[in-house]
Amino acid sequence: MQNFKYPKAEKLKKKDEITLLFEKGKWKNSGNLRIIILKHHPELLTENVKLGVSVSKRYFKKAVHRNRIKRLLRECYRLNKDLFQECFGDKTTAMLFWVSPELPEKFQDVEAQFIKLCQAQKKN
Repeated sequence: MQNFKYPKAEKLKKKDEITLLFEKGKWKNSGNLRIIILKHHPELLTENVKLGVSVSKRYFKKAVHRNRIKRLLRECYRLNKDLFQECFGDKTTAMLFWVSPELPEKFQDVEAQFIKLCQAQKKN
């Protein structure tokens, strides 16, 4: 049975980890999604994947809309965790961003872009 959980240990929260991610990470784009990834860095003491999500206040002034998109991004990761780990590997720190001023109409649109982003990384 697959593990469809998104436990606290997999959430990217520490300021020093986020700073390191932005300093040394690599950017990838796919549609309205953007991800920054840092793989197997010696300063990161993670045993598993750590993922954070972010939505710009510049595009979405209302917190209701930002929170909705963040929920959709976390759900995409939670349901496709195996694909994410297969493409980006274990001991990876990453952060997902929604970079479009358009609110996604449905979850399937966001999930399709997430899968496309993972598969583009797999080909490289």
